[in-house]
Amino acid sequence: MNGLNRVQIIGNTGKAPEMKVTAAGKAVTTFSVAVNHTHRDATGQPVEETEWFNCVAWDVQAEIANSLIQKGGLLYVEGRLKTRTWEQDGTRHYKTELIVADFKLLDRRPSAAADAGPDDDAGDALPC
Repeated sequence: MNGLNRVQIIGNTGKAPEMKVTAAGKAVTTFSVAVNHTHRDATGQPVEETEWFNCVAWDVQAEIANSLIQKGGLLYVEGRLKTRTWEQDGTRHYKTELIVADFKLLDRRPSAAADAGPDDDAGDALPC
């Protein structure tokens, strides 16, 4: 039987994405997403927890993510979990990342009219 490694999250990006290019010429973009969860404790009081996901997009998707994702934006991300391990100064380190298969921006984009103030001479022109 084959296994299943699929993750779907909706949350807000923690900071602007960072894109790098590997030595092999592949684009890779990293960004973090905060997902909030509320539950009640033993006394019935609501408790909010935040789980942070480190996301990694590759190739063309990395370039698109780098150009579209903004800090604080609401985002849907789908992918798989992958844990990297490395040794540094005699200590083994682990990092679990969400390898992005797909993402969607969930924020509404402001319209050109909403951006223009009442004294703005932009008229009905749309940004290029």
